[in-house]
Amino acid sequence: MTKDLEVTERGSFSHKDYHDPPPAPLLDTAELGKWSFYRALIAEFVATLLFLYVTVLTVIGYKSQTDPKLNADACGGVGILGIAWAFGGMIFVLVYCTAGISGGHINPAVTFGLLLARKVSLVRAVLYIVAQSLGAIAGVALVKAFQSAYYDRYGGGANELSAGYSTGVGLAAEIIGTFVLVYTVFSATDPKRVARDSHVPVLAPLPIGFAVFMVHLATIPVTGTGINPARSLGAAVIYNKEKAWDDQWIFWVGPFLGAAIAAFYHQFILRAGAVKALGSFRSSSHV
Repeated sequence: MTKDLEVTERGSFSHKDYHDPPPAPLLDTAELGKWSFYRALIAEFVATLLFLYVTVLTVIGYKSQTDPKLNADACGGVGILGIAWAFGGMIFVLVYCTAGISGGHINPAVTFGLLLARKVSLVRAVLYIVAQSLGAIAGVALVKAFQSAYYDRYGGGANELSAGYSTGVGLAAEIIGTFVLVYTVFSATDPKRVARDSHVPVLAPLPIGFAVFMVHLATIPVTGTGINPARSLGAAVIYNKEKAWDDQWIFWVGPFLGAAIAAFYHQFILRAGAVKALGSFRSSSHV
């Protein structure tokens, strides 16, 4: 009975109105025998493909519309604001469409953060990242196929550290940007928050998409904004130029570190996971 009670901020006791799902097993090989698991992999592959297709096409379209060599209007096109909306808007749409099938990760950094928080198994996390990476490569390949005249000329949508910025600044931008995204994912899908704010019709994909939009506004001038290793890898594989590969590590190390920090912050500080674990240990030691 006591486990169903929690202390409120006022110091009184109330019945717990939510239930945390049990931690996912680290190695859940039973998933490999379920069709729902492969359906989730397909959903992640297709969602990441569509994400890269629309967003990279937007980037290349903007650069072609503002190319001074073509006597284009320097103020034309969608601008950085439009590019940020393309990335954030597509995440909103695709998370909404796939959340009930695969969880709507569409990003290896999100998957990694959820793995650290024991929300998904290692088997699912690894295969999700593979599906996301392959989907990203396929999505950018479609862009190159449809925009072959412009693709290489305008950088292929590849993430690169902008001139004038040090490696440390670029890495920090990716860490902080991914922290914002993954922290938003944890907060928007927190069962405690959903139960407490059930009277407020908050759609989880909306704040997640908006977080992606805001981060792009801040970091496009620095790194082009990665915060998604699959997005960076897909563009680098198809564009296949030295600069994109030289900077590629930034777009894996940064997002994974940002995701790890966000997972720790949400699970062990905001949700007091460390305190709960210590309390559980003390209780068991007195039995």
